Amino acid sequence: MRVLGVDPGLTRCGVGVVDGTPGRRLTLVRVEVLRTAPDLDLAHRLLALEEGIEAALDATRPDAVAVERVFAQHNVRTVMGTAQAGAIAIAAAARRGIPVALHTPSEVKAAVTGSGRADKAQVGAMVTRLLALDEAPRPADAADALALAICHLWRGDASARLAAAAAAAPQSRIPRTTRAARPAPGRRVAVGGTS
Repeated sequence: MRVLGVDPGLTRCGVGVVDGTPGRRLTLVRVEVLRTAPDLDLAHRLLALEEGIEAALDATRPDAVAVERVFAQHNVRTVMGTAQAGAIAIAAAARRGIPVALHTPSEVKAAVTGSGRADKAQVGAMVTRLLALDEAPRPADAADALALAICHLWRGDASARLAAAAAAAPQSRIPRTTRAARPAPGRRVAVGGTS
């Protein structure tokens, strides 16, 4: 399976592609950091990111795309830029019919290092080791994008199988309580005696 990971950002957007399956050796296919100048207007920055992400999608033809899920930060401008860059990657993948998964930073860290509180140096070191690289990808956005791809390779497929198994499981034979059997709101119900 081939996964393209995206560590979204307006100034630096990491894009990393990894081949692999759980329990097998992982292979680096491509890694890069797309950059946009902060003095450009937002429309041109997003267009530049879209062109870079689309080029990576066309060149590597991934089976899935993994994007970092945006979490609340104190700096609203940073959150907005991250969310906008992530949305560009999601839309580009959807346009091609490629499944997209979102992973939280702590989920990615836990998948790659074993700890959801790992720092960037630990993530970079594990990505280097897992992909048998001579040195850690730089800047950290590149390592983070590869970590997202690795996380999805190891966890995304398992999550999909669990969801499919749950959907295929027989339905419970315990009847649900019907609305008619429930007391009206505010009405007292006697339990074990009189009221």
